[in-house]
Amino acid sequence: MAPRRPRQARRHRRPPLGRPLRGERRIGLVQGEFTALGEPWLEHDERYRRSEEFIRALRQIWTEDHTELAGDFYRLRDFSLKPKPLNTPERPHPEIFQGGNSTAARAMAGRVSDWYFSNGKDFDGVTEQINDVRKSAAEAGRTAPKFGLNGFLIARDTEAEARDTLREIVAKADTEAVEGFGAAVKQAGQSTADKKGMWQDSSFEDLVQYNDGFRTGLIGTPEQIAERIVAYKRLGVDLLLLGFLHYHEEVEYFGRRVLPLVRELEAGLPDTEPESVPVHA
Repeated sequence: MAPRRPRQARRHRRPPLGRPLRGERRIGLVQGEFTALGEPWLEHDERYRRSEEFIRALRQIWTEDHTELAGDFYRLRDFSLKPKPLNTPERPHPEIFQGGNSTAARAMAGRVSDWYFSNGKDFDGVTEQINDVRKSAAEAGRTAPKFGLNGFLIARDTEAEARDTLREIVAKADTEAVEGFGAAVKQAGQSTADKKGMWQDSSFEDLVQYNDGFRTGLIGTPEQIAERIVAYKRLGVDLLLLGFLHYHEEVEYFGRRVLPLVRELEAGLPDTEPESVPVHA
């Protein structure tokens, strides 16, 4: 039986945003939805400026009554939201999750977001993004957002088996679909002010898993993958959002063979390290 393409793999089975990912609710809009609502589709960096203003407005109406806002994109006059979201000392409002790779995305995340999600990256790519986001947060006088990373995981008893599986996935990919996707999404990077952005330097192999999941390098034996997961944690990754080829079988293998090794390695980290890196499939 041919393996299912990663683009078809079930990837998101997270419980809903609330306590660390419980009670979650997501708000996300794409181009067609903006235009359907009568809103203009702005240039790349302007979209981030509008998104930042939207998040600031959202935070206000979640936490304040009689909100006043006179922004470039949104205006509020004596607005009160009833009922408001659950407010606790640990979390005064639902957490703001933001994706992106561009310079504008990183700067915005540092200023207003609670979580920053990146496409798949190797160690150098993750380090660069975390440093940029933390710098933006420090300049804004706030705690840096937590960092989430996409990855596609192929765990096998030997590294050779894992690499063979990766080669098979790429060989059986729908070439026309992958190239069409690449042509469409690479425009996102070209549209940024500094020509940096999501998928800008993605290869054909990267685009087979559409969030650059192969780049995270979680391909090999359980021991190799566990060591790499903990290495990402040391760099500052707080959460991994993983994709799998054969979802049910491979999640079971991951839980049985990989996750215990991750927890064992985490136990040996210095006490100043975070407790454990959440992993969501």
